[in-house]
Amino acid sequence: MTARPDGGGPASDAADLVLARATVGAVQALGGYAGGVYLRSGTEGLLRMAAVTGLPGPLFRPWWRIQVNRPYPVAEAFRYGQAVHLPDGEAAMRRFPQLMAGLPFPFGSLYEPVGAGPRRFGVLLVVRPATPGVPVGAADRGLMRAAADGLARELAGLEAAGEPVLWDGDPLCVPWPVPGGGAGEAADRLAQAVLSVDRQGAIGFANTAAGELLGLPAAGLLGRGLWEALPWLGHPAYEDHFRGAFLSGEPVRFGARRGADADPPSLSVGLYPAPSGVTVTLDASERPGHAPGPVAVPGSPAADQASALYRPVALAIALTEAVTARQVAAVVTEELLPAFGGRQLAIYLLDERHLHLAWETGFPQGFLDRFDGVSLDVRLPGVETLTSGRPLFFESMQHLASAYPGIPLDADEGARAFLPLIASGRPVGSCILGFDAARGFRPEERMVLTALAGLIAQALARAQRYDSEAALARGLQSALLPHRLPVTGRVTTVGRYLPGSAGMDIGGDWYDVVETGPERLALVIGDVQGHGVAAAATMGQLRSAVRAFALSGNSPEQVVGGTNRLLIDLDPGQFASCCYVLLDPGSGRAVAARAGHPQPLLRHADGRAEVLDLAGGVVLGVDPEASYPETELLLEPGAVLAMYTDGLVEVPGADIDEGVERLRAALAAARPSPLTETADRLVGEASGRADRPDDIALLLASRA
Repeated sequence: MTARPDGGGPASDAADLVLARATVGAVQALGGYAGGVYLRSGTEGLLRMAAVTGLPGPLFRPWWRIQVNRPYPVAEAFRYGQAVHLPDGEAAMRRFPQLMAGLPFPFGSLYEPVGAGPRRFGVLLVVRPATPGVPVGAADRGLMRAAADGLARELAGLEAAGEPVLWDGDPLCVPWPVPGGGAGEAADRLAQAVLSVDRQGAIGFANTAAGELLGLPAAGLLGRGLWEALPWLGHPAYEDHFRGAFLSGEPVRFGARRGADADPPSLSVGLYPAPSGVTVTLDASERPGHAPGPVAVPGSPAADQASALYRPVALAIALTEAVTARQVAAVVTEELLPAFGGRQLAIYLLDERHLHLAWETGFPQGFLDRFDGVSLDVRLPGVETLTSGRPLFFESMQHLASAYPGIPLDADEGARAFLPLIASGRPVGSCILGFDAARGFRPEERMVLTALAGLIAQALARAQRYDSEAALARGLQSALLPHRLPVTGRVTTVGRYLPGSAGMDIGGDWYDVVETGPERLALVIGDVQGHGVAAAATMGQLRSAVRAFALSGNSPEQVVGGTNRLLIDLDPGQFASCCYVLLDPGSGRAVAARAGHPQPLLRHADGRAEVLDLAGGVVLGVDPEASYPETELLLEPGAVLAMYTDGLVEVPGADIDEGVERLRAALAAARPSPLTETADRLVGEASGRADRPDDIALLLASRA
């Protein structure tokens, strides 16, 4: 089901039919008026809208692509394999504020993962009227599940027939089964211009008055997309009204302008949605300035300001990707300043009742240094906006100077906005937006800027928590991993550790080499569930436990079994995998025990590499009575034993066996010496992946 080269749809009529039937069938069964299907794409971690019905596809282009790790209902349903039911906008706002920042309309929606067994294809969604205070009933949940199961069976059939179920093109726009409808002679008698568009936005009827008003024959409008026939309605200042009408089902009226050269240049636009489509009225007799909604000529400063009100969704999406405070500040610079025409930005963070400059751009070099570290007792706008919790707007520099006599100014002309950064009632800092020229701040702009300041504060608070925990976890990890491995005359060992890629916490992977006696060397590798400080701390406890059991002369089975019981006593509910190999350096004979850990690899002296088949038991921390049988193996001179954690072989969305095979092939192709070069080669490919969610530990051992 890969898309055609032109991006126009799937590769076969059968796939077209499957998606269209499933989408329309689910919408009709659930009493909805729109729906769609998201499928996995060829890009790892990316879902793409494969089919949509009841909505004009281009109008919802920002939601054609959804990353699976984003805080959106489609992504959550796919990520966890569980349905998401949102009966109304209030429920959606509580759970998914980023979604409602871009689509702030009253509608209900249901999201069901589509999968067959362990295989997950995508997500089926239905949009329907909101039911405030009434949760989605068991019957509707069952209908939604049945529709998703039916789609999964058909997609599995396509896959079995050799058609990959991936989507990399634009969505298939499925016609709504109820026709958009011709209004007939009654509408044709009206002096008011009337258009009827279907749920995909195609014009199905235009009365005579519409043709006369627009200077086009009414028949020439039929079948054309509304925004193709009337491109001035496609301006961002008006698109949100259309999204609201299609999603909420409530009438919308707003003023619009076609441009100074049009006659008349201004119109009042009315949208009257229904399950079969939307009736559009265009009235030149009513003054657009009296109609609700923005009145802006595309390309004018007013239109630019109006379109800025549509930036919350872009900023919210970008903030979810920002992990560190520096990344948050960069996002604000890239998204917020252009939206409102700003030139300067400064972010101060609160620490011990003092505000410290964390980020600045656009101000004269060194100007803000004098305010760095100011106390909350100082009378400055950046301080008072935080202590009062109120944003402060100054429409000119003279206004700012009169409100704060003696305050140093970086320019004679301009305007400033000081925004409090408060997250869940906790002060985080303050944000300063600067403008080169004096300007007013309309009520809606003040409202949006205040709301965006809340999003920024939440992102910064999250980034501060991440930075603190990550620093602590890195310190623990560094302190607890061995700084050097034992050097013996007969066995060479090399270890490598890589944390997860940017945005991920430090994990609990570890390795160790322990000299348990004159002719005994223990090779250990393990992986604690989870990430962060807790995982790193548990890793340290397990490493110490394994060393203690090993140095007491215990067999591999006793070492792993004792560590298992200790973990259950220390931290019930926590678990870890482990592989323990006790090697005789002289003879190369070894005895191994494994607890739910990936099978080691063995590269023979002749270059052959194989995946070992060691007997094993369940992961540590689950069953105090678990047994861990031992397996004997031989490490010949020149052979290399490779022990690793799953982060080295796991790629999101791919089978782990494929990763193991890639590692085996890489080990076979590596030069037998030096061993450090082999280790670097094995972890080299993984270290370059930006989407590596887990940390990596690798331990190599070779007999001279």
